[in-house]
Amino acid sequence: METTIREQLVKLVDKEYQKFSSALIPNINNIIGIRLPELRKLAKNIAKGDWRSYLEHTECEYFEEIMLQGMVIGYAKADIEEILPYVAAFVPRIDNWSVCDSFCIGLKFTKSNMKQVWEFLQPYLSSDKEYEIRFGVVMLLNFYIEEEYIEQVLLRLDNIEHEGYYVKMAVAWAISICYIKLPESTIIYLASNSLDDFTYNKALQKITESFRVDQDAKQIMRSMKRK
Repeated sequence: METTIREQLVKLVDKEYQKFSSALIPNINNIIGIRLPELRKLAKNIAKGDWRSYLEHTECEYFEEIMLQGMVIGYAKADIEEILPYVAAFVPRIDNWSVCDSFCIGLKFTKSNMKQVWEFLQPYLSSDKEYEIRFGVVMLLNFYIEEEYIEQVLLRLDNIEHEGYYVKMAVAWAISICYIKLPESTIIYLASNSLDDFTYNKALQKITESFRVDQDAKQIMRSMKRK
């Protein structure tokens, strides 16, 4: 099966897209150049078949092979107890923002298993590894920014201390989404928090760049910037 999947991947290679993707994700050098809709199509087909065998025997040489595995986990139909160990096995393979963010958005089973996935995410939010933390943060911003969880989300984001650029950017992004969806809770948090200056100012910047925030609110955000 491995060979067949790799052969299918090689047929989907787009050299122009390879150049484009490589420029967007500068810290890796194993991109062969396959568009995400093509990978998703292939992932859906794998998930309809013996996806367990695929995940247990697949290769990780190319960026797209890793991306595909993450997508298959998202599409696979199984109980939460069975699927979470596959998620846990995949997280250490994340070494860039693109695989991380695509993987997280595909884990839609979270919506019907909120409490269980919340507990599962806690060790990642306390990790000392850049992409483990980013995984946890991006999961929060995709699935947990709602009334029931907002206070806990803001508390978890405030407690993250890591110098990694992709952690700081994820935290800033998450806080901007908190503000867009639940401004009342988030403005109170922004008035008193433990964020470092870079992350705090980046969160404000992302809020002011959003089309979903009105001009008056943007002015307030600009006035709150730390010098």
